[in-house]
Amino acid sequence: MSDAELLAGYVDAWWSSVQDFVRLLDGLGPDDWSRPTDLPGWDVKAIAAHTAHLESLLAGGPHEEADIGDPPHVTSPMGQFTEIGVVTRRDTEPAAIVEEIRQRTAERHAALTADPPTDGAAPAPGVFGAIGWNMRTLLRNRPLDVWMHEQDIRRAIGRPGGLDTPGAQHTADYLVETFGYVLGKRVSPPAGTTAVLAVEGSAPVAVEVGEDGRGRPLPAVPDEPAVRLDMDRETFILLAGGRRTPGADAVRISGDADLGQRIVDHLATTP
Repeated sequence: MSDAELLAGYVDAWWSSVQDFVRLLDGLGPDDWSRPTDLPGWDVKAIAAHTAHLESLLAGGPHEEADIGDPPHVTSPMGQFTEIGVVTRRDTEPAAIVEEIRQRTAERHAALTADPPTDGAAPAPGVFGAIGWNMRTLLRNRPLDVWMHEQDIRRAIGRPGGLDTPGAQHTADYLVETFGYVLGKRVSPPAGTTAVLAVEGSAPVAVEVGEDGRGRPLPAVPDEPAVRLDMDRETFILLAGGRRTPGADAVRISGDADLGQRIVDHLATTP
């Protein structure tokens, strides 16, 4: 697949996720905006404000600055940056935030359609390029971010859904790829350890820990790995996104139960 085709697929997944996100926001009631989410310190409005901030920047909007104070949930430079949009829109009406997302994403989609990106290694624009991201990283991360936040809001308001959309497929497949890193670098079992992650709706991933401690993909799923984890998509997203602990029976562990639980405990890979 060429870079142009790959990036076009990311743009399509992002645009589809944006439409789903805006539809969800359009259907919120007055009380929904202040409901707490799984993200510490953020309610539903904060998630929408954060999304508006990023999409505004990507569409060519002005750089924003704000004194975010010292909130306990902000623990990193990235957290300080993402808090800016929340602070600058604190007094903005929800309807205006939704309209900003709608307009800014439409502008960006029109620009990406008129002049499609063709080089994944090209630097990402603005602050995203400044932190070392290229276009491939940026365009791949945007549908994940938007869709994950749609799910954050759905859980907060008790309105499940959206688990079979293009954004859902993109996000699950993307996060499944981190399994080798989780096994090798976070869990660090002995060299030769094999593990399989089977998430409903995505292709199973099998990895083996090498002598260097890295978890490398296996060409085929072994019949008897040291451990195998089976779960549905929502359970995996909750774990990989570090959102909340799923129900006790949500993950089926076959093989080494202790190793399997250690993997489950270290699956979170999103910031």
